[in-house]
Amino acid sequence: MELRKDVRGGVTVIAMDGRLDSETAPRVQQNLEALFPGDGLVVLDMSRTTYMSSAGLRVLLLVYRQTQRSAARLALTGLSDDLREIMDATGFLAFFTVVDSVEAGVEALTV
Repeated sequence: MELRKDVRGGVTVIAMDGRLDSETAPRVQQNLEALFPGDGLVVLDMSRTTYMSSAGLRVLLLVYRQTQRSAARLALTGLSDDLREIMDATGFLAFFTVVDSVEAGVEALTV
């Protein structure tokens, strides 16, 4: 799993590329913590996330909790049908603002 950070209109965009599973989750969690602004706006682009296990869901839960403890706001984008189905079945979709594109995420967070 590779993470890339970009800033668009004052919003941090973190792109996740690869598998988010028990093998990659600890490193992803650590890297997300380093890239995640404590009080900013973040779009997590998962359009290139090919697989997510329960360990990946745990990473997203920790990211969600981090935003709840701070002034950060978060949107998810690029969820494949499989990822959306997993997150819906586990109730995770209710925690996040989910949008169709990075641009829509930037707009949703800056309005």
